Amino acid sequence: MKIVVAVGLNLLLLALALAWGRRQYHSSPLGRLLLPLLGLKMVAGVVGCLLLSDDADYFQRWSVALTSQLWDIPGRWLLTLAGDAFWHKHQELTFHGYSNTFFIIKVLSVLNLASLGSLLLNALYVTLFGFIGAWELATAVARALPQTPQGAAVVAFLLWPTVVYWTAGLTKECLLLGSGAWLFALVIRWLYGSEIPRVGTVVGALLLAFLHFKMRFFFAVMLFAAIGGLALIRLVQQLGGARRRWLQVVLFAALLIAGVSVVQEISPVFRFNKFTGQLIRTYADLREGSRLRPHIEYADLAPTAESILRNTPKAIVSTVVRPMPWEELSPMYVAAGLENILLVLVLVGGAVAVARGQPGQVPFALVLVLGFYCLALAALLGLSTPNLGTLNRYRSVMLPYLLWLALQNPVAARWLRHLSL
Repeated sequence: MKIVVAVGLNLLLLALALAWGRRQYHSSPLGRLLLPLLGLKMVAGVVGCLLLSDDADYFQRWSVALTSQLWDIPGRWLLTLAGDAFWHKHQELTFHGYSNTFFIIKVLSVLNLASLGSLLLNALYVTLFGFIGAWELATAVARALPQTPQGAAVVAFLLWPTVVYWTAGLTKECLLLGSGAWLFALVIRWLYGSEIPRVGTVVGALLLAFLHFKMRFFFAVMLFAAIGGLALIRLVQQLGGARRRWLQVVLFAALLIAGVSVVQEISPVFRFNKFTGQLIRTYADLREGSRLRPHIEYADLAPTAESILRNTPKAIVSTVVRPMPWEELSPMYVAAGLENILLVLVLVGGAVAVARGQPGQVPFALVLVLGFYCLALAALLGLSTPNLGTLNRYRSVMLPYLLWLALQNPVAARWLRHLSL
């Protein structure tokens, strides 16, 4: 029975993947890049299996246990899906409150029906999902914003080394970037393209939003705020207003203020004292395990508005440009540091272009909301995650959006054309 189910599911998934790939190869403006980029991503997924992290091994082992429960007692498995605890065959796993770790284990327990518990197959399917999300966004941008350099999104979402590496295999970042990018692709198609929302795509957007929220809620909150702000600005523009940039800033700021007021009433988690207190506790806990490795050190970090604001610039800079190659002589840190030097050059080039009045052709509303998304996430990550290795992985979900904005200037566009991108 298990073999029959696995064969059937794999044939279905393969048919869907081939249909999607054939359509993208022939119709996407980036079609000629599909196979090389997909191959690169699959290689990264295999490398992720060979260099299996403790987290990925944990996800896989417990997902197999949940799949065993699914085959033996489907009703109890459904209760496990809805709850925070698992027990079956003398195996127990309990989480106190919601856990995105438990959520990804639940997702993999379903995927195991197709993979029969194969780590490699699970990793490749998850990697494929992440690739499709990033590809859909790059394609949506190429179609809806043809005045922007096509290669910018390709480099940012599909070629940048740490983005490729950390968003492949059994990582939360793979599902996080894939769901967020795919969701934003739909938004770009609706707000800047000619596509009219249909029932199928709206349902798909809701499912992607649900997955994104479940994987890491504060990433999702920032992305939803950016999408909401963009939708509001475009709506007002369609009605004939918000043509001036300062009006777009005012609209977005008003939405953020209203949103913060509402969510504070809905959940105490978002109230300032509660939120900053949790932020500081997370930083303190992680710092204890990071003292012997390169990390961010704040001398006076406290759960007050003054302290948070004072340390935010350091948090943002550390998230974006650290580690540097000389901070740790291990191969991974040196490689990440060399990449960060390249990133600094890209960001400086983008800043110089803006200063010269050549920022590129991206609509200001997009720059505004994505700039907020990147800076807000960089601040939150830097304030809560002192370990630079972990931070380098976490930022891989935010980094592509920042790179896409930085590669819009004419100089970067010329370099991309020279590289046939």
